[in-house]
Amino acid sequence: MTVTVEDIKTALSLVIDPNTNKDLVSSRSAKNIQLVGTDVTLDVELAYPAKSQMDLIRQSVIAALRTVAGVGNVSVNVYVKIVAHAVQRGVKLMPNVKNIIAVASGKGGVGKSTTAVNLALALAAEGAAVGILDADIYGPSQPMMMGISGRPETIDGKTMEPLENHGLQVSSIGFMIDPDEPMVWRGPIVTQALQQLLEQTNWRDLDYLIVDMPPGTGDVQLTLSQKVPVTGAVIVTTPQDIALLDARKGLKMFEKVGIPILGIVENMSTHICSNCGHAESIFGEGGGQKMCAEYGVDFLGGLPLTMAIREQADSGKPTVVADPDGKIALIYKEIARKLAIKVAEKAKDMTSKFPTITVQNT
Repeated sequence: MTVTVEDIKTALSLVIDPNTNKDLVSSRSAKNIQLVGTDVTLDVELAYPAKSQMDLIRQSVIAALRTVAGVGNVSVNVYVKIVAHAVQRGVKLMPNVKNIIAVASGKGGVGKSTTAVNLALALAAEGAAVGILDADIYGPSQPMMMGISGRPETIDGKTMEPLENHGLQVSSIGFMIDPDEPMVWRGPIVTQALQQLLEQTNWRDLDYLIVDMPPGTGDVQLTLSQKVPVTGAVIVTTPQDIALLDARKGLKMFEKVGIPILGIVENMSTHICSNCGHAESIFGEGGGQKMCAEYGVDFLGGLPLTMAIREQADSGKPTVVADPDGKIALIYKEIARKLAIKVAEKAKDMTSKFPTITVQNT
C-alpha cells in the first residue's frame, strides 16, 4: 500500500498538543512534511517555550505515524519559535525584547513579586530567554529574591548592562541605592526612573520581559500603559475578598488602557501545614475562579501558602531554582506554560512586514 502525504496529515490531525489541546494540523504546528519512499520527516513548531514537553510531543507524533500502514522510518524535529506579538496602538516595540508581560496586583502583600520571579524562572527553565524588570521603585525586592548584589556596568556611559543570576537578566533601582535608603521621590521622577530602567538597560534578545509592577493603579501603571509596549498583563490576587476587590480595580485599569489580561493567578489559595500536611483555605476559597468567570479571563492557576516559598525567595533562590522538580515548582511551570500559550494566541506584530512608503514631490 502506497503512503501519501494526506495519510500523514490525517494521522497528525489525531495528535493533540497536551498544552494547547489543539491538534498539530489545525494549529499549523506540523510543518515541512516530507515523504521519501516510505520514510517520513517533519518539523513540529511550538510557539511557546516547552523544553520539558518536547520529547513527549515527539514520541506522540512518532507513535501516531507508525500506525499508518506502510510507513517506514519516522524523523521528527520539535523546536520552539517565539515571536513578537501586538501591543497597544501607537506604541512601538522595543529592540531586543519580543514580549513584555506586566505582573500586577491591586494591593500589596499578595505575593506578586514572588509570583513574578518564579514565573520568569519557569519560562527560562522551559528554554526561553527571559528578563525581569523590578518596576517597584519605592520597594524593590528583586535584588534579594534573585540573590544579586552590586552595581550594573556601563560600556558607553549612557546605557547599563543587566545583572544576571539563575539564567535571568535583571534590572532594578535596588542595584543603584543602599538597601536601607528610602525612595522619597514624587510621581514624575518615579516614572522617569522606570523609563530609564526599561529603555537604558541593554536587554539581550529576550523572548519575554517580566515586569514586576508596584501595587495599585498609579503613575507607574499609567506610564507603562502609555509608553511601554506591553503584550499583556497577569493579575495576582489571593482568595480574600479585600484582595479581590483591589484586583478588580487593577484588571479594569488594564482594560481601559487597551492592555489585554492574560490571566489571573491566585496566590495563597490554601495553607499547607508543615507538620501534618493538612490543607486549609484560611483566606477564603474559589475567589480567583469566580473573578475569572465574572470578567471572562483565564484562571492560570493557584498556589498554596507555604513557608518554603517565602524562605526560598528570601534566600535568593526562589522555588523554581531551589526545588526545580518539587510540586510547587511544577505548578509555577504549568502556570508559565499557560501564560506563554496565551501570549502565542495573540495577534503577531506585523509592523516589520509593512514597507516604508516615501512620498516625494516630482
